[in-house]
Amino acid sequence: MKLAEIKAKHENHDYIKGIFKTLNASFKGIDNQIDTYFKVPKGKLKLREGNIENYLIYYERNEVKGVKQSNVILYKLRASSTLKQILMNVLSPLVVVYKRREIYYIDNVKFHLDTVNDLGKFVEIEARDEFNLIPHDRLFNQVKRYMKLFEIRHEELVDASYADLLLQQLNV
Repeated sequence: MKLAEIKAKHENHDYIKGIFKTLNASFKGIDNQIDTYFKVPKGKLKLREGNIENYLIYYERNEVKGVKQSNVILYKLRASSTLKQILMNVLSPLVVVYKRREIYYIDNVKFHLDTVNDLGKFVEIEARDEFNLIPHDRLFNQVKRYMKLFEIRHEELVDASYADLLLQQLNV
């Protein structure tokens, strides 16, 4: 799957939820997620455990402030999967991220309103292309449109994953 995405430190989730109401966004639910990141030679590998989403996720992206492209491979898991134990036995865990995520959709754009333990509140915008049918520029423009609509300022943009932010905080 190809993504254009941003992450921003953004405290005013209620403001964004008001916009979602006017746009008839589809609310998928609140997911309490545990993301366990593992040490890998390139990219990022994490196991996501939640009450809505359960995936093994591998991704590569340039960590830049602003809209960035990600290449993602998702492997859907059953909630009771034994994969975590296998990964913990084979790979070294790097960091664990605990978050409360509200998930919304408008067409091919997925939105996350995240409250991350020890980091605060964030918004993520992901323009998604699961079948390689949407031009790269259109994905980027979709993200930019919602950034403007949500009044996300450049200084709110984050150029790192939650795992990297936690590791920076721990000085690792």
